[in-house]
Amino acid sequence: MKIDFDKLGGLVPAIVQDAETKNVLMLGFMNPEAYEKTVATGHVTFWSRTRQCLWTKGETSGHFLHLVSIQNDCDNDTLLVKVHPEGPTCHTGTDTCWGETNTPDRLAFLKELQDFIDKRHEEMPEGSYTTSLFKKGVNKIAQKVGEEALETVIEATNGTREQLVYEASDMIYHLIVLLTQQGLRIEDVVEELQKRHDPNWDKKRRMEKSKEQ
Repeated sequence: MKIDFDKLGGLVPAIVQDAETKNVLMLGFMNPEAYEKTVATGHVTFWSRTRQCLWTKGETSGHFLHLVSIQNDCDNDTLLVKVHPEGPTCHTGTDTCWGETNTPDRLAFLKELQDFIDKRHEEMPEGSYTTSLFKKGVNKIAQKVGEEALETVIEATNGTREQLVYEASDMIYHLIVLLTQQGLRIEDVVEELQKRHDPNWDKKRRMEKSKEQ
């Protein structure tokens, strides 16, 4: 990877991002030695402009930034450093240097689940429940979606909140399997919902267009 350290007199900005939550944790600077040490040790290391020396984040606090990947930008002069943080990142004790809480976006897990089901569909490993569904075909998968939807309705009308969440989770999982079997992803559903959220969305025109197709 070619990094242009010359633009800023031997340094490049290094934006540190949590690899899981995608939240930005801090901004530091690296020179060639800091970059090389980061890659070699797996602990993110910067060049301190104040102390004029290398410093590895966490070397005194124990709050290391465990390296996942480093990407260069289009001008080769800014790094995106993805990490798994160990404890708070900021020296003040906050999760980020902007005082924000580094909490995951739970909805983002739907994409992770979709990716997992896609991989199951591609590899079809033996002993996997998801594999067994794909082998049974679209009719069986669609039937399971219907069964789980019915159980969700039952829990909503006569059950508990805990069981409603449980059954709704089963329904969404089987729906993603069905979408995958049909060459679609959960993002396609999200895209449709985004269209409907537009105040100018015309349901009647959408239905007429579908009939024409």
